[in-house]
Amino acid sequence: MRTNPVVVPRWPVVAAHAAALVALPSGLWRIGLVLGFPLGYTEEGLRALLGTGAAGPAYLVALSVLTEGAGLLTLGLVRPWGEVVPRWVPYAGGRVIPRRAVLAAAWTGVAVLAVLWTPFLFWWAVPHGDMTATGHLLVGFVYLPLVTWAPLLAAVTLAYQRRTR
Repeated sequence: MRTNPVVVPRWPVVAAHAAALVALPSGLWRIGLVLGFPLGYTEEGLRALLGTGAAGPAYLVALSVLTEGAGLLTLGLVRPWGEVVPRWVPYAGGRVIPRRAVLAAAWTGVAVLAVLWTPFLFWWAVPHGDMTATGHLLVGFVYLPLVTWAPLLAAVTLAYQRRTR
C-alpha cells in the first residue's frame, strides 16, 4: 500500500465520471421499455423485443445494471479503491490490486467497448423496421454517448498507467 498517494489530476477524474455516465441514457431507455413504454418501438417490435414471460425484461434490466456497473468501474482508475481493496471487503480488504491486472482489464475494456459501440456511429444509416421514425432517431441519440466510452476509458487508463508507473 502506498504511504504517500499521488494526487490524481482533475481531467482524468472528470473523464472517469463522464465514462460512468455515458451508459446511463441507454440504460434508462431499456428500463422504460421494461416498464411498458414503447419508446420508439412499434407494438409488434416491442412485443418481439420483450418476448413472452420474464426473460426479455429480466435481460434488459440485467444488461442495464451490468453496463452501468462496468461504467462505474472506470472510477476505480482515479480512486483509492482501484489500487487497494477497501478494508470492509471480506478476505481481500487492504490488499494491493496488482497494477498489471488493472491495466490488462482496462485496456481489454477499451478494445471491447470500441468494437461494441463504434458501429453505432452508423445507426442512422441502417433501417429498423420494428421502430417508428421518431424512435429510430431517439435510440440513435440515446446510444450515441456509448461511442465515447472507449476513448474516455482509454484516456483515464493512460493517466492511471502514467501516474502509477
